[in-house]
Amino acid sequence: MNVLVLNCSSSTTKFAVVHSTNGHEHVSGVVQHDASPRPVLEFTHEGRHELRPLADPERDTALRAVFALISELNLADRLLGIGHRVVHGGARFSGSMLVTPEVVAKIKECIPLGPLHNPPNIRGIEVAQAIFPRLPQVAVFDTAFHQTNPPRAYLYAVPYEWFEQHEVRRYGFHGTSHRYVAGEAVRRLGLDPEDHAIVTAHLGNGCSLCAVRNGQSMDTTMGLTPVDGVVMDTRSGAIDPSIVSHMMKALGCTADEVLDILNKKSGLLGVSGLSKDMRTLQAAAQEGHARAALAIDKFCYSVAKAAAGMIVSLGRVDALVFTGGIGENAVQVRAQIVKLLGFAGLALDPVANEQHGRALQGRITRTTSPMAAVVPTNEELMIAMDTAEIVARDGDVPARWAPGLRAAE
Repeated sequence: MNVLVLNCSSSTTKFAVVHSTNGHEHVSGVVQHDASPRPVLEFTHEGRHELRPLADPERDTALRAVFALISELNLADRLLGIGHRVVHGGARFSGSMLVTPEVVAKIKECIPLGPLHNPPNIRGIEVAQAIFPRLPQVAVFDTAFHQTNPPRAYLYAVPYEWFEQHEVRRYGFHGTSHRYVAGEAVRRLGLDPEDHAIVTAHLGNGCSLCAVRNGQSMDTTMGLTPVDGVVMDTRSGAIDPSIVSHMMKALGCTADEVLDILNKKSGLLGVSGLSKDMRTLQAAAQEGHARAALAIDKFCYSVAKAAAGMIVSLGRVDALVFTGGIGENAVQVRAQIVKLLGFAGLALDPVANEQHGRALQGRITRTTSPMAAVVPTNEELMIAMDTAEIVARDGDVPARWAPGLRAAE
């Protein structure tokens, strides 16, 4: 039940071979395309870490190196299928889909909505199909989970024709993570699978919150693009849109150049002027760096304010769940966010928080308080599970898709 999971972004190619039942990662790794003119394939195989230089930074080179590695490790013959992370599915996909020419065509239709992400996602599919033509491939969409949002949550208050004719609406992202974490929270915290209200906070390089009611997304913070919502590492989060025209005039630049700054030079980096890394900022703040402290304060306030908004979407809250690199590891950030949400009854258990909730199935609040918890995300496993389920569901998989066949030469 091994699945090759591919995540091709604008700057990286990430991969893992994951057992879809027990979550074991046989091999995982990454190629940073923009790290240097001569990038490396960095991977871990059954506990062994290795770096291999690549000839050039081209994505196709990286993908072919990944596929060659998988064959070298004798994993290609045991693949059930390939699962691709696809960032933007627009309103066309409400779930993961077996890759067909029609599905690829619809992903291409979404390029105007995801111009930075969808092209590398598509290229990953194309190269994988060329090298593994007999393996079924599945597209798993970041946006699909949020297709259950009601119109009051996903519509912007702009001319309705913009929505009808140009697909302007809130789509949300990190759906694979929010879906996985919400399901794990129900299991670990003993919540009712049929009646629960959870706010999931995916806090990493990108950050978003989601209101999950009975397994369905009811609202989320990211919008038409991933720049909307809460403060992130280099993304501004929600701002007054007039800032774009104001800064075009002030800087004498184009709208695209301002948007590039909002995506790549804002957020924690922009406020602190120091770093986008929360660990670096926390260390600097302890040493008296005022803007590092301000950036952390702004981040926590932004997340807590958004969490309160998600509670409005749910009508109640059974648990606030932290996940992602910051959410799973930044003890003081969690403490500050929970403190800001004290009006909702949340009361931190400092010892449990220091231990990341490991002794209490993730819980970091007192037993007399509404629950806040830490649940590690596993998007790779979620993609592998979806892939295995879809391959099994489409039982009459053609012989050319049968697992156990070698990659094309």
